[in-house]
Amino acid sequence: MKAKLGVSALVLLFLGGLWLVAAPFAVGYQPRGAGYVDATVNDLWLGGSIAVLSFVSLVVYAADALRELARRGKHADA
Repeated sequence: MKAKLGVSALVLLFLGGLWLVAAPFAVGYQPRGAGYVDATVNDLWLGGSIAVLSFVSLVVYAADALRELARRGKHADA
């Protein structure tokens, strides 16, 4: 149960980070063709950081889960 909750939280963080990256362009507060406003730069850095950290955490969790499954499989065959 705790694992599902943690993975769900990481997925939501990843999606939230992607939204922060896309929001300036989707909502329209970044003028087309103009230099990036401060809010856009902030959203890009913060959203990108959140998305990258949550994605890396998901990959580490998946690798650990696969390692655990492989370890259990070796014990079952022996």
